[in-house]
Amino acid sequence: MALAGSRCALIFSTILFMAAVASGAKLSKYHYYKTCPKLETVVRNKVDEIVNADLGMAPGLLRLHFHDCFVRGCDGSVLLDSASNSAEKDAPPNFGSLRGFAEVDAIKATVESACPGVVSCADILALAARDAVVKVGGKYWSVPLGRKDGFTSSLVEANTSLPSPFMTFPQLVQNFAAVGLNAKDMVILSGGHTIGQAHCAVVIPRLYNFNGVAGATDPSLDPKFANFLRTLCPSDEPLTFVGQMDATNGTFDNKYFKAVKSRRGLFSSDAALITNSFGRRVVNIAAKYPGSFMKDFGKSMVKMGKIGVLTGSAGEIRQVCSAVNSS
Repeated sequence: MALAGSRCALIFSTILFMAAVASGAKLSKYHYYKTCPKLETVVRNKVDEIVNADLGMAPGLLRLHFHDCFVRGCDGSVLLDSASNSAEKDAPPNFGSLRGFAEVDAIKATVESACPGVVSCADILALAARDAVVKVGGKYWSVPLGRKDGFTSSLVEANTSLPSPFMTFPQLVQNFAAVGLNAKDMVILSGGHTIGQAHCAVVIPRLYNFNGVAGATDPSLDPKFANFLRTLCPSDEPLTFVGQMDATNGTFDNKYFKAVKSRRGLFSSDAALITNSFGRRVVNIAAKYPGSFMKDFGKSMVKMGKIGVLTGSAGEIRQVCSAVNSS
């Protein structure tokens, strides 16, 4: 009976996931054409203002959308507050490092002034991520719209669903496949690290205690780069800010892939990209042809933006992004 129940649960979950993926086809770049015709201009202008004030908000807004989509789909659940500190934003991969909540609230308020009760927070996240990337040098891509906001946000689900900076290549492939993204999507979306920022906590294990061996350094790190990182990250200062993840931090380009090729990827997951022949091929192409990377990044972002979306009568249009509407 237990086995039969498990099979039924698996089949039901698969059906739900397939339905959620299929619902992504209901999204359209013309969704707000009549109800909020100036939406993209309003969001873009506000994002420009935000990034002009703080360049670090470009990766912040991109990461918010990414972390939203990987947990329960792109439904704005990452934005929800919890009185019991049990929401996605409270999970260890997010707490203290995920940025942009106040900025998304500001974008939402501006959108509400132009088009009250029309645009979802999930759609605002998708647009803000795109506009933040474009603002710092990335290539424009069209964002399909029409997502609704979800009602639930779970710390537990965030812990189990988000990829880790310590994952191996097979683990990364499995993690991305769980939400309908393939190995190429995984490598290409890792290119978002070109504007990424990090703390020493994710680097220290590679410098001083690799594989649990005291004093050992990750041999996949370029030795000179490892020595440089030690000057930034003493072993007892995990909260120190590392800063750049490639040579042109703050500019969206393909330099991240050149760093990965040179064994100068900051995370273990960055280094993992070239431990597999397919991963190396994608990295080499992205490093050699920036235009190809930009085009592929947009395609993978559109694909990611369709994960588990709520459309039509499902979900709601939140009045405030941090809370579900009162009944």
